[in-house]
Amino acid sequence: MMVLSGAARIYLYRGATDMRRSFDGLAGMVTGCLGDDPLSGAVYVFCNRRRNRIKLLYWSGDGYAIWAKRLERGTFLMPAATTTRVELSSAQLSMLLEGIVPLRVGVRYRRPPVPAGMLAAAAGSE
Repeated sequence: MMVLSGAARIYLYRGATDMRRSFDGLAGMVTGCLGDDPLSGAVYVFCNRRRNRIKLLYWSGDGYAIWAKRLERGTFLMPAATTTRVELSSAQLSMLLEGIVPLRVGVRYRRPPVPAGMLAAAAGSE
């Protein structure tokens, strides 16, 4: 069973991947396409061209492990990026795997705006 901590590094390869690849083929893609060491302990996410299959490759300490998912309907929605390698948080990976599309990105809570009357009163008291 795969358990991800908040400190786990997760990298998404945005290019199309042949889903017939297994342990050594995906590890070779990590080295060749992403320029990373597959034994580093990070999780690497690969998706096929049609975006209906996804594989996660990670080193579990004593060997490679693969987690795979195939959608019967729909597609995985990849985060927008200009590079082929995207770093994800564990929350972003969970949303990707569950099909949740974040409608807004950024700060969730903001300070309430200060009414103009309070600004003028504060400036006059100084």
